[in-house]
Amino acid sequence: MKSQVDKLFYARLADMTEQSERNGTYSFSNFLDEKQCAMAEQWCCHNSGGLMYRLWGGHENAERKMLAFFPDYCEEYITEEFPLKCVTFRYRKEDVLSHRDFLGTLMGMNFKREVIGDIITGKGIAQAFVTRTASRLITATVSKIGRTGVKCSDDVPFELEVKKEFADICGTVASLRLDCVAALASGISREKTAALIHGEKISVNHFTVTSVSHEMKEGDILSIRGAGRFVLHSVDGFTRKNRIHIVLKKYI
Repeated sequence: MKSQVDKLFYARLADMTEQSERNGTYSFSNFLDEKQCAMAEQWCCHNSGGLMYRLWGGHENAERKMLAFFPDYCEEYITEEFPLKCVTFRYRKEDVLSHRDFLGTLMGMNFKREVIGDIITGKGIAQAFVTRTASRLITATVSKIGRTGVKCSDDVPFELEVKKEFADICGTVASLRLDCVAALASGISREKTAALIHGEKISVNHFTVTSVSHEMKEGDILSIRGAGRFVLHSVDGFTRKNRIHIVLKKYI
């Protein structure tokens, strides 16, 4: 059953398609989180009508993305039309700043989370994707992140490598049912895992799953409240006792 929040989200998508059809041009959302991107992808497959759509966050591996609807004759230039900018922050390499530091400063400027996309940090440099409107204010006013002085601009191409760190969890399971895989991931019993599933505290590919027998497959993203997020990286055959050897990767 769809929640009221989900209904409002889908209504926004319907409004966007209506606007694009009426004006014969692009319509864009703000940044969507990973669950919203998955919901949008699912909705668009059945409801976008004669329009095309694209999710884009400024780089190929973006987690937070904007959604665009547009007529097919607008497709050639769609990437350039997205109303986002890459803001680059430079600071001394001796200073260590985290994703949380940058997000905290930007949220402290009373920005809503939906105007801020991915934030990628490196040594002496960080790059954040934000809406064009937010970019103008950030580049005009931000000179510090926390207590660290920074210089920021929005005319530098995205150049950082997006790295995700994982810890491997290897083990065997009786089957690829959700309760079995989640029990291995979280390190708790199948009975306690089943209670989490029934309590709507576990999701697969960003959607809540309430069936313990839901079949997992390679590449699925598993989120367990209180335990973290995992990817079912590989299914590597059977043991002599007919159990299945799997490798999970836990996001660090």
